[in-house]
Parts: sequence; C-alpha cells; structure tokens
Amino acid sequence: MGLTAVAALGSRARPLRPLWSAGLRALSASAARARPRGLVYEQHGEPAQVLNLKEIDLAELGDSGVNVKMIAAPINPSDINMIQGTYATLPDLPAVGGNEGVGQVIEAGSRVTSLKPGDLVIPADAGLGTWRTEAIFGEETLLKIPPDTPLTCAATLSVNPCTAYRMLLDFEVLKPGDSVIQNAANSGVGQAVIQIAAAKGFKTINVVRDRPNLQELVDRLKSLGADHVITEEMLRKTEVKELFKKIPRPILALNGVGGKSATELLRHLQHKGTMVTYGGMSKQPITAPVSALIFKDVKLRGFWMTQWKRDNAQNKEKLRGMIEDLCDLIRKGQLTAPACQEVPLIDYQAALKSSMKPYVSAKQILIM
Repeated sequence: MGLTAVAALGSRARPLRPLWSAGLRALSASAARARPRGLVYEQHGEPAQVLNLKEIDLAELGDSGVNVKMIAAPINPSDINMIQGTYATLPDLPAVGGNEGVGQVIEAGSRVTSLKPGDLVIPADAGLGTWRTEAIFGEETLLKIPPDTPLTCAATLSVNPCTAYRMLLDFEVLKPGDSVIQNAANSGVGQAVIQIAAAKGFKTINVVRDRPNLQELVDRLKSLGADHVITEEMLRKTEVKELFKKIPRPILALNGVGGKSATELLRHLQHKGTMVTYGGMSKQPITAPVSALIFKDVKLRGFWMTQWKRDNAQNKEKLRGMIEDLCDLIRKGQLTAPACQEVPLIDYQAALKSSMKPYVSAKQILIM
C-alpha cells in the first residue's frame, strides 16, 4: 500500500462522516469481524526494534465501557520517548503505543450516558494506547467531537492544539496587538500557536532552524498567519532590534527547544514577561541570564498538557470548553492540522522512520 501526502490547508475538505458511517454499518453487520490489532511493545527501546504489530485481546464491554473503532492516530515525539522509556510517565508493559488519535463509537455500555454508537471521539488524557484498530475504553477517558471535523484535524487535536491554546491563555493576559515569540515554530505546537494567535489578534515572532528549503518554510508559516519568521542565527544578530521598531517586544515566549535558543528568547522578552517551556528538543539545559531575572524580572514557567488534564480531571466542562473552542476555529478555517502523511498501520516501520528524521515537516498519521 502506498503513502498519501496530505497538505495542511487541504485537510479542511476532508470530513470524516463518509468514512466512518460506512465503517460503522460494516462493523455492526459482521459479528465475526477481524480481531483487533495493535502496535505493542514489551520492553523499552528504539521503536523500530521493540514495536510489533500483533493481534490483541478486547476487554469486556461491561456497563460503562465504550467500544471504539480507531480511525487514525499520529506519531508524536512524546510517543517515541514513552517507548524509549525516557518520558515522565510510562505505562505498564506490555503496552500499546500512541497517546492521540480519533475513533468512532461502535457500542456503548448500558450505563454510558454521554456517548452513543456513531459518535466521533478523541482521548481525554494520555496513555490510552491509540495505535490499534479497536479497543474498549472507559466513558470518562473519551471526548466527543463534531462529526464534520476533518480527519487530520481530529487525529491531531488533543495534544498540540490544546498545548498551544493553554499556553497562550493561561500565563499572560494578552490583548490584540500584543506579541508572542516562539522557537520550534515549525512543530505541531508551533503551527497551532501561529493560527490560534492570529485568530485572537496576537502578533507572532517565529524562530526556526536554518535549512535548505527555508523560504518554502517561511512562506508556509506565513500562510498560516505568522507575522515574522526568522532563523536562530538571525535572532542572535543586532539587526533583530529593527524588528521591535515595528511590533512591541513580546510579553510571552514559548520554548520547545531549550539550550541557547531559550536564552535568546529570554533576551528579547519585555520587562516582567514570561517564558513558558513545554519541550526540550535540543536536550540542553536552559541558561537564564542573571540580568534578565534581576533587572527585567522575567518569569520562567513550565507546561505539560498531561498534567493540566490531570489537574482539571474534575472539571470536565473546562476541558470540553477548550475542545469546543478549538473545533470552532477548525470549522471557521482558522485552525488546520500540520502537513500530514497518512500511512497504513501495516506500514508502521516506514512511518516511524520518517517521524524521526530531522527537518521533516509532515506528521505521520497511522490509518487503521
């Protein structure tokens, strides 16, 4: 089976209903459907070496279970780290990989009140193991989303857009015209930050690594709503001061890299600004200049979407409200998925290899 490239902006035109309505009828009509399969790892290590596609047992539905047919699930850096055994939380082994994705309800237990067959659902938290064809999940672990949500938007909704949304709203009170600076601007979070900020009237300064196809990347990020796109090298030059004659210095910096890149973000924050760290792609510690802490009184904060969801586990309305806001942006065409490459589950090795290459812009989406 071949690989299908999907442009980020083209994802709006691909609603899920034709796919999953037919799938539900087929599944309902066949009591002897194929046994569920999943990408299972029994020990930590490099994903290509420890993951195996195998048949897996399906738990009993019970009164409060929800039988979900998975449709699509992305490969995120945190998924890789979890399999490697380097992530902050690790599931018991053996485990099914994947923390994000979209599925459709096939059947619901008698006590399930919020979901019914045909509903489109995404994980409410990490750790469900989404790289599988079918599963029984608890009702409380799932969130319903609109049926017209495009495939790639639905599959990539619960991690990166949520992270971007929370960081833009929870750490500083931003007003239209205020500016935000971020590194890793081409990442899934970075692209979501650009689009959500543009929808709310915030200006973005987007820092990326230099690369052979830089102008192509700059054009793509600007098509998403980026106001300024500069390289790490440009950020270190004195000419960057000219930029801040056009827009105000940022009050918020979003750091997904660490190391020298994070130090540069701090240098350009305005007085009493905040830098939020959500990733560490460079695997280097953050060095904060003493002058920035003393004379500019900048604040250093951290953010982890998984922890936010756990902290708000008893406040489902807050979580649902965020998902509704993001789906509304998707519906208006103000938020799209990153460029994606759809890969059949059986070709998972190719998807893993592509997901770990440097400078690869397309997110790998496993199609079940």
